[in-house]
Formats: sequence, structure tokens, C-alpha cells
Amino acid sequence: MIPEQIKEFSYQIGWRSRGRHPGRHASSQRGLGMDFRGHAPLIAYPDPRRIDLRQTMRDPFDQVWVRIFNQRSSVPVTVACDLSGSMGFAGQMRKLEIASQITASAAYSAFRVNDPFGFIGFDEQVREDFMFTSSVKVHGAFELAERLATYRPPHVGAGGLANVNRFLSREQSLVLLISDFHMPLEALAQSLSSLMRHQVVPLVLWDGAEYRNLPEFGVASVTDCETGTRRTLFLRKSYRERILQSFEERRVALEKLFMSFDMPPLFIENGFEPDDLTEYFYQFVAA
Repeated sequence: MIPEQIKEFSYQIGWRSRGRHPGRHASSQRGLGMDFRGHAPLIAYPDPRRIDLRQTMRDPFDQVWVRIFNQRSSVPVTVACDLSGSMGFAGQMRKLEIASQITASAAYSAFRVNDPFGFIGFDEQVREDFMFTSSVKVHGAFELAERLATYRPPHVGAGGLANVNRFLSREQSLVLLISDFHMPLEALAQSLSSLMRHQVVPLVLWDGAEYRNLPEFGVASVTDCETGTRRTLFLRKSYRERILQSFEERRVALEKLFMSFDMPPLFIENGFEPDDLTEYFYQFVAA
């Protein structure tokens, strides 16, 4: 995977970073930045370069004052990706190929602004073989993204999402949560509650071939990707409409659940476009 061929996106965070390493995000750390925070006595912050003559001359006790600024700091960026059986679905593209593109784009976007990047893969458990420790050196992340694109998941669920929080940075992080979210809403709600201290962006990977491109009449054999169970369906117009309706109801239920945690979702159905993520951050996250 060649970095020059990877498209990046712009992102913002909705809080002040506490990171000590320089970056581009608004921070609560004192430093050599341009974000003015107030004044302090020179004895408390001994930096003569920041002396404010006007404030010093106003002080009736002849105390020397300096201007205090906050630096711009880095923020950990992590992709948490569902590797369960349903993510192996192939329609216009395989879902994990799209997840691979998102991962590479996120790694490159973080690298461009000096943010550390990490990756956590999970199915029924967090997968150590699909783990990339947070780092500003992201060539390993590109290699992982290539493996992700060709991975064929077994028939397993996504229960490992409940443990993802244990592998995230202690610092408040930006987490891109990639999944089709074909899981019980109750389990999903419990997992989201464990991620509340981070800024989570749910990226919902669906494909029209799952439900929208079904024939109106005919016999179809379908396999549950997460259990391996095969079923034969007799499709007719009314049955197809019920399937479409169930997916629309599922979309509404997911949106309602995510918004209850202040995590607006982004549905991705026709391939990944980095500009869509850029627009998402401009729409939902204060710069």
C-alpha cells in the first residue's frame, strides 16, 4: 500500500487535548502556542519572552506579569474494526475491503498531523493478530490494512466489542468504530457505554446487495454469516418489501441508539469516500 495513493480526510475533536506532544488540536497544556489563556506572575512561569509590559505597569505591587498560552497538542486516533462473520459479506465490494480503505486513510490522515494511530480488531474477542499499538510510525498500519482487505472471517459474532475499551489509550481519543452493527441492540448499548469517555464515530457498513437488490420473485439460499446456518427462502414481492422495511427500521433504531450516546453515525453503502468523513466532522464536531 503506497501512502501517496491513499486519500486523507480532515477531522476535529470536540474537547481540549491533554496530550503533551505537539500537534494541531486545541489543548489544555501550557506551551509555546498562540492560544492565549491569561496572565501569571513571572515567578510562577519564568519565561521573560512572555512578559506583558502593559499588565506589569498596571500592577500596584510592581509584580512582573507574563502572558500564558496553550500549545497545540496531538490526539490518539484509533480504528476499532468488527471482524465478525457478517463483515465478510461481498456485494459491490467486500465490507472488509472498505474497512481496509478507511483504516489506511485514517492512518495517513493521523500521520499528516502528527497524531498517533492505533488499530483494534475484534470478533467474539479482541484479536491480538489484528492489533496495532498506537504510534506515529504508521507503515505497520498500512501493512495491517492490506491484511484486512484479504481476511476471510469465520462464522463468529462481535461480542469482543465489549472489551475494546480496555485496549484504548488512557488519554481521551478519537475512535472510528467500523462495523455493520448486525448485533443485538442491548449488547451494542452496553459496549457503547464503556466507550463514553472517548469521541466515537460509528461507521456503519451496509451493502445494497444485503437487502435492496433482492429479486421480487424466486427461491434463494442464504447463509447467516455469524452462525453458518443456511436457509432457503421463497421470495415474493411482499416478502421483499418486509425485508426492506426491516432494514429501514433497523437504520432508525441504530440512529436513535447512537444519538442517545451523542455519537452520530455515518452510513457507508456505496464505497468509502474520504470527503464524506471530512464533511461529517465539519457537520457534527465543532472545529
